[in-house]
Amino acid sequence: MKSRHLSLPEREAYRRLEDVVGCKWSAAVVGALCRGVNRPGKLERYIPGISTKVLTERLRKLGDYGLIVREDRSEGAVLHVEYRLTPVGEKLAAIIEQLHSLQAEHDGGAAAAGRGRAK
Repeated sequence: MKSRHLSLPEREAYRRLEDVVGCKWSAAVVGALCRGVNRPGKLERYIPGISTKVLTERLRKLGDYGLIVREDRSEGAVLHVEYRLTPVGEKLAAIIEQLHSLQAEHDGGAAAAGRGRAK
């Protein structure tokens, strides 16, 4: 049986997925947006360790991938920028939350197993 190689579109899709899900900052930004943190300054304060440069890069990349949208809102004479998840971004956020739950379940099970062996 002949081995099938990934097509160029498939490779590109995997690269994009890895760029988003494989990046701790992208996952953190998606998670924060899912929790209603939607202004750049608030995102920077909410996500420990992220720099302004990295946040800006991740917001741009997530927007390029169609996972978030930027909204310019004016409040009187002041312009505010907000970001929100698109429907696809909301689906990704749900998957990321499921992965967090799975990790917590695994960590709890491993800790319980360790306590059982110690006795």
